[in-house]
Amino acid sequence: MRYSKQRELVLQKVEQLCDHPTAEEIYDEAVKECPGLSLGTVYRNLNSLVDAGRVRRVCIPGKADRFDHTLCWHSHMYCTVCCGVVDADVDEKQVMKLVKNQKGVVQDCAVVLFGVCEECLKKQAAQ
Repeated sequence: MRYSKQRELVLQKVEQLCDHPTAEEIYDEAVKECPGLSLGTVYRNLNSLVDAGRVRRVCIPGKADRFDHTLCWHSHMYCTVCCGVVDADVDEKQVMKLVKNQKGVVQDCAVVLFGVCEECLKKQAAQ
């Protein structure tokens, strides 16, 4: 992957926005530093970074993709209240056991939980 000022800026924003940002959220921050930047350029660079293994794509069915700078395998939880995405504590050994028992070849595995995040639960309890 050859160097690009825009690509480096997009990667920097993914790393700085530790809350699994969408492409639009990354664009909103990056355009402050690079006013000529387009949303299409952000999408292209995110796709390149994912293809190069520098960023992980977090797919939430029916929602915009999110991007994660943590590259090791881990799971996520989508909060149905605030629409945020947080890392989830899932037993990797159990997931790998499930994957091994499949017929055919599993190429990738992602676990996305849907529920209410800890912060939203605290807010609800305080009401």
